[in-house]
Amino acid sequence: MRPSTHSIRFHAIRSTFTRSLLIPVGLLLFFGLACAADDEPIRTGEIIHHLSAVISWYRDSVTKVPPSGFASDAIYQGDALNLAAQAVRLAFDSAKAEVAILNTDATKPTPQAQAQETPPPQAAQGQNLVQFRAKTSAHLADLQSQLDSVNKQLASAPARTRKSLENQRDNLQGEIELNSAILDSVGKLLAFIQSGNETTAEGLQGSIDQLAHSLPEVFGSATDQKTDGKAPAQAAAPSTQAAPARSSGLVGQAMALYAQMRSIREIDQLTTETATLRDTADSLRKPLRDAMKATIQQSTALENQAQAAGAAQAVSVKPQYDAMAAKFKLLSAALVPLSQEVVVLDQSRANLLEWRKSISRQSGYALRALLLHVGTIAVALGLLLVLSDVWRRATFRYVHDGRRRRQFLTMRRFVVGFLMGIVIILGFVSEFSSLATFAGFVTAGIAVGLQAVLLSIAAYFFLIGRYGIRVGERVSVAGVTGDVIDIGLVRLYLMELAPSGADFYPTGRVVVFSNSVFFQAGMPFYKQIPGTEYTWHEVAVTLSPASNYKAVQDRILKAVYSVYESYRREIERQHDEIERRIDVFLKAPSPDAQLSFNDAGLELRVRYPVSIRKASSVDDEITRRVLEAVDSEKDLKNALSGPLKIRAAA
Repeated sequence: MRPSTHSIRFHAIRSTFTRSLLIPVGLLLFFGLACAADDEPIRTGEIIHHLSAVISWYRDSVTKVPPSGFASDAIYQGDALNLAAQAVRLAFDSAKAEVAILNTDATKPTPQAQAQETPPPQAAQGQNLVQFRAKTSAHLADLQSQLDSVNKQLASAPARTRKSLENQRDNLQGEIELNSAILDSVGKLLAFIQSGNETTAEGLQGSIDQLAHSLPEVFGSATDQKTDGKAPAQAAAPSTQAAPARSSGLVGQAMALYAQMRSIREIDQLTTETATLRDTADSLRKPLRDAMKATIQQSTALENQAQAAGAAQAVSVKPQYDAMAAKFKLLSAALVPLSQEVVVLDQSRANLLEWRKSISRQSGYALRALLLHVGTIAVALGLLLVLSDVWRRATFRYVHDGRRRRQFLTMRRFVVGFLMGIVIILGFVSEFSSLATFAGFVTAGIAVGLQAVLLSIAAYFFLIGRYGIRVGERVSVAGVTGDVIDIGLVRLYLMELAPSGADFYPTGRVVVFSNSVFFQAGMPFYKQIPGTEYTWHEVAVTLSPASNYKAVQDRILKAVYSVYESYRREIERQHDEIERRIDVFLKAPSPDAQLSFNDAGLELRVRYPVSIRKASSVDDEITRRVLEAVDSEKDLKNALSGPLKIRAAA
């Protein structure tokens, strides 16, 4: 406010104080003081509630929002922690100043209102005890002076009056002892009441100090605190956890996105808490603003009174100006930190909002990257499925051999499954070093626990190889002969055959072998040469010593040849297939005769190739031709000394 021309003529003290009111008015404009109908006193509970809310908000600012892994988060988090610590210091500075206001009753509007208030019962009781103690002390001093006078009289008293003086001395001593005991009890009671009053008076300050000790990182430890209660110049920086490493895997990206969304949620809660704390500080600031406004109004009214009274009465208002100046200083000491706290809270809220925008923007990028990653995996899996379907169609179209077709389809399943596993692993896993360690342990466990299964799977590829077996072939495994009916990944299925003469017939049973049996020692395995379906049979007969073995050999060999010519082309075709497959020169199969000695004498054997599927009919036809030759020629019949036999040569 600008002083008028008339006020300049006042005394220098009033003029100086009037000019000093310009600073409070500017502060009023800065704090935004609002008009109020009546004054609202400061409550102790509101101060403690405000400090508790500030501490809770500070701890949430330190621990509630973890860094989400971006470079900008360190800046926003550092600003949030610094602003939170600054707001806590300002709140405690304002609370300590409010304690001084409460102790001096600065918020009471007029001395008349103070006089009308009734003192508490403890204060009235203390005043009565003080008065009683003063009276008792005076009476005790009077008794002590009387006792001293009686003692002096006893020193020079005659014998007739000594007895009376001794009785008077004893009475005085008893009364002194009684009053001393009363005075001691009153002193103890008064000390207890005074200590209770001091505790009540210092209860708010003690609560503030205890709350300050709960934040050593802001105000320092209790040993570092000054005796005046001021905080150290620099608060300890709160420790923060390091941001987790960024991951490129699908699981890592999903976890990072979840962490960002959680950080946004925590920031929203902290923003709401900041707004609530600001409202609390603003409500606590209101009575101080009203009291300051009332003080300025009183100073204006006092100035108007001084102007109306004239210059002669100017000196008489100086004590009132001094009281208002002291009151204004107390109010400013509490209001300035509180208003600064409100500004800091606004800055903290703005920082949190900017932090939220930054995380939201980065989480949007992370979400798009995650969706792109998922889309890439889906496209890769789709391409593999298309490749699998093309492979299957091409196999059925261009591979006509059933065995080769089965091999290609089995290979397709393995290749496509392996590639899908690689795509999924590369898509979901980002820490390949950990994956390699984990895979090593898993592989070792699988190798030990599934040793037989893995050996069977390895044997499967051996069985379907170039010189392996195929469905329909006749094999012998571990003494069991049968036709292959199925080749599984871990099992081999045979239709069991039992020998009957020179041929084999189905027994009606299916034999199941584990593929790993082919890798076991002492387990013989027999199969046809690839591309062949014939075996060797023979006609055996024992000759008499005097027979013409040459004529018998030619006649039986001729009978065998007559039957062999009917299927010779098929046997020769299979022979050519053998040479083409294994690239080795072999003698073409054809019937031949051999002579050998045995226990019965001279034996003639005529070997001939026979198709496995037609062995019975061929043997039957050869038997008929040989018998016809023997019956038609008497010399041939006489040359035989034993029965004719047709048997398998192998």
